Amino acid sequence: MVKYKDYYDTLGITRSATEKEVKAAYRKLARQYHPDANPGDKSAEEKFKEISEAYEVLRDADKRRRYDQLGANWKAGADFTPPPGFGGFNFDFRNFQDLQGSPFSDFFESLFGQHFGTTGGVAGTAGGFGRRPTKGQDSEADIDLTIEEVFKGTARNIHVQSPHAKPKTLQVKIPAGVKQGSKVRVPGEGGPSPAGGAPGDLFLRVRIKPHPIYSLDGENVVSELQISPAKAVLGGEASVQTLDGPVTINVPPLSQNGRLLRLRERGLPRLKQATRSDHLVRLKIVAPSTVTPEEKSLYEQLAELEKKKKQAEAG
Repeated sequence: MVKYKDYYDTLGITRSATEKEVKAAYRKLARQYHPDANPGDKSAEEKFKEISEAYEVLRDADKRRRYDQLGANWKAGADFTPPPGFGGFNFDFRNFQDLQGSPFSDFFESLFGQHFGTTGGVAGTAGGFGRRPTKGQDSEADIDLTIEEVFKGTARNIHVQSPHAKPKTLQVKIPAGVKQGSKVRVPGEGGPSPAGGAPGDLFLRVRIKPHPIYSLDGENVVSELQISPAKAVLGGEASVQTLDGPVTINVPPLSQNGRLLRLRERGLPRLKQATRSDHLVRLKIVAPSTVTPEEKSLYEQLAELEKKKKQAEAG
Protein backbone atom coordinates (compact mmCIF):
# COMPACT_ATOMS: atom_id res chain seq x y z
CA MET A 1 0.00 0.00 0.00
CA VAL A 2 1.23 3.45 -0.89
CA LYS A 3 0.80 5.63 2.20
CA TYR A 4 1.93 9.19 2.66
CA LYS A 5 4.24 9.90 5.53
CA ASP A 6 2.92 11.29 8.77
CA TYR A 7 5.92 11.70 11.05
CA TYR A 8 3.82 11.50 14.22
CA ASP A 9 2.21 8.24 13.09
CA THR A 10 5.63 6.90 12.10
CA LEU A 11 6.90 7.36 15.67
CA GLY A 12 3.57 6.35 17.23
CA ILE A 13 3.09 9.62 19.15
CA THR A 14 0.53 12.42 19.30
CA ARG A 15 1.06 15.92 17.97
CA SER A 16 1.26 17.20 21.55
CA ALA A 17 4.20 14.91 22.40
CA THR A 18 7.02 16.56 24.31
CA GLU A 19 10.62 16.56 23.14
CA LYS A 20 11.36 13.88 25.72
CA GLU A 21 8.51 11.71 24.44
CA VAL A 22 9.72 12.13 20.84
CA LYS A 23 13.19 10.97 21.81
CA ALA A 24 11.89 8.02 23.84
CA ALA A 25 9.66 6.83 20.99
CA TYR A 26 12.51 7.07 18.51
CA ARG A 27 14.96 5.14 20.72
CA LYS A 28 12.44 2.36 21.27
CA LEU A 29 11.72 1.95 17.55
CA ALA A 30 15.37 2.37 16.56
CA ARG A 31 16.38 -0.54 18.79
CA GLN A 32 13.58 -2.66 17.29
CA TYR A 33 14.27 -1.92 13.62
CA HIS A 34 18.02 -1.22 13.53
CA PRO A 35 19.68 -3.13 10.63
CA ASP A 36 22.19 -4.70 13.03
CA ALA A 37 19.29 -6.31 14.86
CA ASN A 38 17.60 -7.41 11.62
CA PRO A 39 20.36 -8.54 9.24
CA GLY A 40 19.09 -8.99 5.68
CA ASP A 41 15.58 -7.74 6.51
CA LYS A 42 14.83 -5.08 3.87
CA SER A 43 11.47 -4.13 5.42
CA ALA A 44 13.13 -3.45 8.78
CA GLU A 45 15.80 -1.40 7.02
CA GLU A 46 13.15 0.73 5.29
CA LYS A 47 11.26 1.15 8.58
CA PHE A 48 14.47 2.29 10.30
CA LYS A 49 14.99 4.91 7.57
CA GLU A 50 11.42 6.16 8.01
CA ILE A 51 11.64 6.56 11.79
CA SER A 52 15.05 8.24 11.46
CA GLU A 53 13.61 10.73 8.94
CA ALA A 54 10.65 11.44 11.22
CA TYR A 55 12.91 11.92 14.24
CA GLU A 56 15.23 14.31 12.39
CA VAL A 57 12.25 16.60 11.73
CA LEU A 58 10.36 16.30 15.04
CA ARG A 59 13.45 16.63 17.25
CA ASP A 60 14.23 20.03 15.71
CA ALA A 61 11.89 22.73 17.05
CA ASP A 62 12.06 24.86 13.89
CA LYS A 63 11.50 21.95 11.49
CA ARG A 64 8.69 20.61 13.67
CA ARG A 65 6.95 24.00 13.71
CA ARG A 66 7.06 24.19 9.91
CA TYR A 67 5.87 20.59 9.62
CA ASP A 68 2.92 21.29 11.94
CA GLN A 69 1.99 24.36 9.85
CA LEU A 70 2.60 22.98 6.34
CA GLY A 71 2.39 19.20 6.62
CA ALA A 72 3.94 17.31 3.71
CA ASN A 73 5.09 20.59 2.18
CA TRP A 74 7.02 21.75 5.26
CA LYS A 75 10.23 22.14 3.24
CA ALA A 76 8.57 24.84 1.12
CA GLY A 77 8.99 27.23 4.03
CA ALA A 78 12.58 26.26 4.84
CA ASP A 79 13.91 29.73 4.06
CA PHE A 80 11.22 31.57 6.06
CA THR A 81 12.09 32.66 9.59
CA PRO A 82 8.99 33.74 11.56
CA PRO A 83 9.36 36.99 13.54
CA PRO A 84 9.09 36.96 17.35
CA GLY A 85 5.56 36.27 18.45
CA PHE A 86 4.50 34.88 15.07
CA GLY A 87 1.66 32.40 15.53
CA GLY A 88 0.58 31.59 12.00
CA PHE A 89 -1.07 33.42 9.10
CA ASN A 90 -4.46 35.04 9.51
CA PHE A 91 -4.89 37.73 6.85
CA ASP A 92 -7.82 39.50 5.26
CA PHE A 93 -7.69 38.15 1.69
CA ARG A 94 -9.09 41.46 0.41
CA ASN A 95 -5.91 43.27 1.43
CA PHE A 96 -3.06 41.18 0.02
CA GLN A 97 -1.47 44.35 -1.34
CA ASP A 98 -0.50 45.16 2.27
CA LEU A 99 1.95 42.24 2.10
CA GLN A 100 4.03 43.68 -0.72
CA GLY A 101 7.59 44.24 0.40
CA SER A 102 6.96 42.46 3.71
CA PRO A 103 8.92 39.41 4.92
CA PHE A 104 5.86 37.33 4.13
CA SER A 105 5.43 38.17 0.44
CA ASP A 106 8.36 36.10 -0.85
CA PHE A 107 7.35 33.26 1.42
CA PHE A 108 3.77 33.29 0.15
CA GLU A 109 4.94 33.44 -3.46
CA SER A 110 7.29 30.46 -3.05
CA LEU A 111 4.67 28.49 -1.15
CA PHE A 112 1.48 29.28 -3.08
CA GLY A 113 2.88 30.36 -6.46
CA GLN A 114 1.20 33.78 -6.30
CA HIS A 115 2.19 37.32 -7.29
CA PHE A 116 0.84 40.03 -5.02
CA GLY A 117 -0.65 43.04 -6.85
CA THR A 118 -1.41 46.61 -5.82
CA THR A 119 -5.10 46.87 -6.53
CA GLY A 120 -7.32 44.92 -4.24
CA GLY A 121 -5.45 41.66 -3.91
CA VAL A 122 -3.31 39.38 -6.01
CA ALA A 123 -2.31 40.58 -9.46
CA GLY A 124 -4.48 39.52 -12.35
CA THR A 125 -7.84 39.19 -10.57
CA ALA A 126 -10.47 41.37 -8.97
CA GLY A 127 -9.79 40.06 -5.51
CA GLY A 128 -8.29 36.64 -5.79
CA PHE A 129 -5.38 34.67 -7.13
CA GLY A 130 -3.21 35.50 -10.13
CA ARG A 131 -1.84 31.96 -10.43
CA ARG A 132 -2.89 28.58 -9.16
CA PRO A 133 -1.79 27.66 -5.65
CA THR A 134 1.26 25.44 -5.41
CA LYS A 135 0.71 21.76 -6.15
CA GLY A 136 0.95 19.23 -3.39
CA GLN A 137 4.16 17.34 -2.79
CA ASP A 138 5.02 14.50 -5.18
CA SER A 139 5.35 11.05 -3.64
CA GLU A 140 7.33 7.96 -4.61
CA ALA A 141 6.90 4.24 -4.08
CA ASP A 142 8.62 1.14 -5.45
CA ILE A 143 6.95 -1.34 -7.79
CA ASP A 144 8.53 -4.76 -8.44
CA LEU A 145 8.23 -6.22 -11.94
CA THR A 146 9.35 -9.47 -13.54
CA ILE A 147 11.35 -9.40 -16.77
CA GLU A 148 8.33 -10.92 -18.51
CA GLU A 149 6.17 -7.99 -17.33
CA VAL A 150 8.77 -5.54 -18.61
CA PHE A 151 8.78 -7.43 -21.93
CA LYS A 152 5.01 -7.37 -22.45
CA GLY A 153 3.84 -4.50 -20.25
CA THR A 154 1.30 -5.06 -17.50
CA ALA A 155 -1.42 -3.49 -15.35
CA ARG A 156 -1.26 -3.45 -11.56
CA ASN A 157 -3.78 -2.64 -8.86
CA ILE A 158 -2.23 -0.47 -6.17
CA HIS A 159 -3.77 0.69 -2.91
CA VAL A 160 -3.38 4.39 -2.10
CA GLN A 161 -4.12 6.10 1.18
CA SER A 162 -3.45 9.74 1.93
CA PRO A 163 -3.99 11.54 5.24
CA HIS A 164 -7.62 12.34 6.05
CA ALA A 165 -8.86 10.45 2.98
CA LYS A 166 -10.37 7.03 2.42
CA PRO A 167 -8.07 4.39 0.92
CA LYS A 168 -8.69 3.60 -2.72
CA THR A 169 -7.54 1.13 -5.32
CA LEU A 170 -6.11 2.29 -8.64
CA GLN A 171 -5.23 0.31 -11.75
CA VAL A 172 -1.92 1.51 -13.13
CA LYS A 173 -0.74 0.53 -16.62
CA ILE A 174 2.99 -0.20 -16.87
CA PRO A 175 4.22 0.16 -20.47
CA ALA A 176 6.52 -2.42 -22.03
CA GLY A 177 10.18 -1.45 -22.02
CA VAL A 178 10.45 0.38 -18.69
CA LYS A 179 13.96 0.23 -17.24
CA GLN A 180 15.35 -0.48 -13.81
CA GLY A 181 15.02 2.71 -11.76
CA SER A 182 12.70 4.48 -14.22
CA LYS A 183 9.54 6.09 -12.85
CA VAL A 184 5.92 5.67 -13.90
CA ARG A 185 3.81 8.79 -13.18
CA VAL A 186 0.35 8.49 -11.67
CA PRO A 187 -1.13 12.03 -11.92
CA GLY A 188 -2.89 13.56 -8.93
CA GLU A 189 -2.17 10.76 -6.45
CA GLY A 190 0.57 12.52 -4.49
CA GLY A 191 0.33 14.69 -1.39
CA PRO A 192 -2.45 17.25 -0.93
CA SER A 193 -1.82 20.95 -1.49
CA PRO A 194 -1.81 23.01 1.73
CA ALA A 195 -3.47 25.89 -0.14
CA GLY A 196 -6.32 24.08 -1.87
CA GLY A 197 -4.43 23.55 -5.12
CA ALA A 198 -4.00 20.41 -7.14
CA PRO A 199 -2.50 17.39 -5.38
CA GLY A 200 0.98 16.22 -6.28
CA ASP A 201 1.74 13.19 -8.42
CA LEU A 202 2.71 9.67 -7.42
CA PHE A 203 5.81 8.21 -9.08
CA LEU A 204 6.28 4.44 -9.09
CA ARG A 205 9.98 3.58 -9.21
CA VAL A 206 10.59 0.38 -11.20
CA ARG A 207 12.55 -2.46 -9.63
CA ILE A 208 13.12 -5.56 -11.80
CA LYS A 209 13.06 -8.80 -9.86
CA PRO A 210 15.86 -11.38 -10.14
CA HIS A 211 15.04 -14.10 -12.67
CA PRO A 212 16.03 -17.79 -12.63
CA ILE A 213 17.08 -17.74 -16.32
CA TYR A 214 17.71 -14.17 -17.40
CA SER A 215 19.79 -11.30 -16.07
CA LEU A 216 20.32 -7.79 -17.40
CA ASP A 217 23.51 -6.20 -18.70
CA GLY A 218 22.52 -2.60 -19.31
CA GLU A 219 19.52 -2.87 -21.61
CA ASN A 220 20.48 -6.33 -22.94
CA VAL A 221 19.12 -9.65 -21.68
CA VAL A 222 21.72 -12.28 -20.76
CA SER A 223 21.29 -16.04 -20.32
CA GLU A 224 23.67 -18.97 -19.93
CA LEU A 225 24.02 -21.96 -22.26
CA GLN A 226 25.77 -25.05 -20.97
CA ILE A 227 27.68 -27.02 -23.60
CA SER A 228 29.88 -30.12 -23.51
CA PRO A 229 33.64 -30.04 -24.18
CA ALA A 230 32.97 -31.78 -27.49
CA LYS A 231 30.45 -29.10 -28.53
CA ALA A 232 32.90 -26.37 -27.55
CA VAL A 233 35.62 -27.89 -29.75
CA LEU A 234 33.57 -29.07 -32.71
CA GLY A 235 30.77 -26.49 -32.65
CA GLY A 236 27.22 -27.21 -33.74
CA GLU A 237 23.60 -26.28 -33.15
CA ALA A 238 22.07 -25.68 -29.71
CA SER A 239 18.67 -24.53 -28.43
CA VAL A 240 18.39 -21.32 -26.36
CA GLN A 241 15.34 -20.15 -24.41
CA THR A 242 14.50 -16.48 -25.17
CA LEU A 243 11.63 -14.17 -24.22
CA ASP A 244 10.05 -15.11 -27.59
CA GLY A 245 10.46 -18.83 -26.98
CA PRO A 246 13.19 -21.36 -27.90
CA VAL A 247 15.63 -20.35 -30.65
CA THR A 248 18.26 -22.51 -32.40
CA ILE A 249 21.75 -20.98 -32.53
CA ASN A 250 25.05 -22.12 -33.99
CA VAL A 251 27.96 -22.58 -31.56
CA PRO A 252 31.21 -21.80 -33.43
CA PRO A 253 34.02 -24.41 -33.31
CA LEU A 254 36.73 -23.89 -30.70
CA SER A 255 34.48 -21.72 -28.52
CA GLN A 256 36.00 -20.74 -25.18
CA ASN A 257 34.27 -20.80 -21.81
CA GLY A 258 32.44 -17.50 -21.20
CA ARG A 259 32.17 -16.56 -24.87
CA LEU A 260 29.16 -14.34 -25.66
CA LEU A 261 26.94 -15.00 -28.65
CA ARG A 262 24.59 -12.21 -29.68
CA LEU A 263 20.97 -12.65 -30.75
CA ARG A 264 20.10 -9.26 -32.22
CA GLU A 265 16.73 -7.69 -31.35
CA ARG A 266 15.76 -10.64 -29.13
CA GLY A 267 15.89 -8.70 -25.85
CA LEU A 268 13.51 -6.19 -24.25
CA PRO A 269 11.51 -3.58 -26.16
CA ARG A 270 12.74 0.00 -25.96
CA LEU A 271 10.16 2.35 -24.48
CA LYS A 272 8.28 4.29 -27.18
CA GLN A 273 10.51 2.80 -29.90
CA ALA A 274 10.00 0.09 -32.50
CA THR A 275 13.36 -1.56 -31.71
CA ARG A 276 14.49 -4.05 -29.09
CA SER A 277 17.69 -4.70 -27.22
CA ASP A 278 19.81 -7.82 -27.81
CA HIS A 279 19.89 -11.18 -26.09
CA LEU A 280 23.41 -12.28 -25.12
CA VAL A 281 24.13 -15.98 -24.66
CA ARG A 282 27.09 -16.77 -22.40
CA LEU A 283 28.65 -20.20 -23.08
CA LYS A 284 29.56 -22.39 -20.12
CA ILE A 285 31.58 -25.51 -20.81
CA VAL A 286 30.50 -28.29 -18.46
CA ALA A 287 32.40 -31.56 -18.01
CA PRO A 288 30.25 -34.71 -17.84
CA SER A 289 29.54 -36.10 -14.37
CA THR A 290 29.73 -39.72 -15.65
CA VAL A 291 31.24 -41.39 -18.73
CA THR A 292 30.85 -44.77 -20.41
CA PRO A 293 33.88 -47.04 -20.85
CA GLU A 294 33.97 -46.11 -24.53
CA GLU A 295 33.90 -42.38 -23.72
CA LYS A 296 36.63 -42.86 -21.13
CA SER A 297 38.80 -44.62 -23.70
CA LEU A 298 38.32 -41.75 -26.15
CA TYR A 299 39.23 -39.17 -23.48
CA GLU A 300 42.38 -41.19 -22.68
CA GLN A 301 43.33 -41.15 -26.35
CA LEU A 302 42.70 -37.40 -26.46
CA ALA A 303 44.85 -36.87 -23.39
CA GLU A 304 47.67 -38.85 -25.00
CA LEU A 305 47.41 -36.79 -28.18
CA GLU A 306 47.54 -33.56 -26.14
CA LYS A 307 50.65 -34.84 -24.36
CA LYS A 308 52.43 -35.62 -27.62
CA LYS A 309 51.42 -32.22 -29.02
CA LYS A 310 52.98 -30.38 -26.07
CA GLN A 311 56.20 -32.43 -26.37
CA ALA A 312 56.41 -31.59 -30.05
CA GLU A 313 55.88 -27.89 -29.39
CA ALA A 314 58.57 -27.94 -26.70
CA GLY A 315 61.05 -29.17 -29.27
